Amino acid sequence: MNISFGSRKEVMRHLESYMLEKMNDYLKPIETNWQPSDFLPDSTKEDFFTEIKDLQENAKELSYDLVAVLIGDTITEEALPTYESWLTMVDDISKEESGGWMRWVRHWTAEENRHGDLLNKYLYLSGRVDMRQMETSTQYLIADGFDIGTGHDPYRNFIYTSFQELATNVSHRRVASLAKKDGDTLLSKMCGVIASDEARHAKAYKDFMSQIFLVDPSDAMIAFEDMMRKKIVMPAHFLREMGMKMGQTFGHFTDAAQRLGVYTAIDYVEILQQLISEWQIESIRDLNEAGEKARDYVVKLPDRLTRIAERMKNPSLEYKFSWIAG
Repeated sequence: MNISFGSRKEVMRHLESYMLEKMNDYLKPIETNWQPSDFLPDSTKEDFFTEIKDLQENAKELSYDLVAVLIGDTITEEALPTYESWLTMVDDISKEESGGWMRWVRHWTAEENRHGDLLNKYLYLSGRVDMRQMETSTQYLIADGFDIGTGHDPYRNFIYTSFQELATNVSHRRVASLAKKDGDTLLSKMCGVIASDEARHAKAYKDFMSQIFLVDPSDAMIAFEDMMRKKIVMPAHFLREMGMKMGQTFGHFTDAAQRLGVYTAIDYVEILQQLISEWQIESIRDLNEAGEKARDYVVKLPDRLTRIAERMKNPSLEYKFSWIAG
């Protein structure tokens, strides 16, 4: 396909009809979708307190770092208002209330909203968490916002979301595995269904970006290069605890994730390699000179990052988070 468009807006309008055709493949019907109450103790039932006691007994077996990572993941999920407002600012077309992209953003947000709800309630019931400290960090993260380098550009936006949804899938899937190993099968199931959502969402954004590469390959390639030069920063990179500076807690959170193997520098490289493969970066035709230079940078980057990742040592010092009770 080789279609000429004059602007990002025209490309997004072209892509909108494709997205609407595919929307039901990537987002589930609300009536049949899972909800947090499907996994949590039911307060209307007589065995409610018995189920809470069982939940707390299982949560006691979770390692310190795993609880810390789970809290960080929960705070990240609960900063959803920031992500929704960011998505609605992508290109002017997203602001059309009756448009397909606003429909996508709302339905995507509705699915994502369940993640923070489920994990927050689990943590509240677990007895392992100082909820006020966690809630303060959540409020900080929403109030502080984030700067992920995409601006209002839909190309950079879809590159970021493709990468980030894959990363959250990895993180939740690994937490599910570790929770199961520690004997908390309920938490494992919760993180498993969340990971499944993230995988579907990643598939959608990767698909949308594939369509952009078809119709505007050079600018799409330049956007890919630019995002990778900036590095894909995590949504919670401004994470902080009470009394700390913006972003000060994020490094401790990522250290815990690295120690556990929940999300590592090697995972970052493997996600990049996956995107290069799925978008068929090496075989894209009709690139201009800038596009060719961008491709050259992108395809060489995984080897460079792998060498850096292999030299990195796992953090050994355990940090004491204010979020964790006791």
